Amino acid sequence: QQALSRKAKGSNNRQKAIKEVAKVHEKIANTRQDFLHKLSRKLCDENQIVVAENLNIKGLARTKLAKSIHDAGFGMLLNFLDYKLEREGGKLVEVDRFYPSTKLCSCCGFKNDLLTLSIREWICPECKTQHDRDENAAKNVREEGMRILSTNTDGQSEFQAWGETVRLVGTCTEKRVSVNQESPVTASA
Repeated sequence: QQALSRKAKGSNNRQKAIKEVAKVHEKIANTRQDFLHKLSRKLCDENQIVVAENLNIKGLARTKLAKSIHDAGFGMLLNFLDYKLEREGGKLVEVDRFYPSTKLCSCCGFKNDLLTLSIREWICPECKTQHDRDENAAKNVREEGMRILSTNTDGQSEFQAWGETVRLVGTCTEKRVSVNQESPVTASA
């Protein structure tokens, strides 16, 4: 792209550089998409139910982690998982982004409101268990996903979580299927 910016506008060399940059971007996009397809296939083959946290990707992209967030392709991975699990008879459960997964003790359920993002390890004041922030959040997200799955079997779209009404995304068990009405086929002799 630096070489492209140095080319004179309208020149043949600029047109060649534009094509070269486009090829590099296409290769990167294809490589990323291939990785996400392989990862989602592996997750679908190994699991019938996948629980994921519904993160605010646009909000995270406005932080200093923007480049890493966009490169990871979280949204694309969730889309791949959703359709592949549905095709295989599995289920993708999304936990609401406001669920306090990192602040809850996975052992006793104590909510530690004093945690900031800079604290990566903490000890529960109630049960004295030492937690790694990410591992603790993973355990809590899994438990919340299983709870959502067990309480939301009648196709509800809302339920009470931590005292507030939360809408579920992609967890409705009933899907509308169009019924094609055709005239009955009669056997002619």
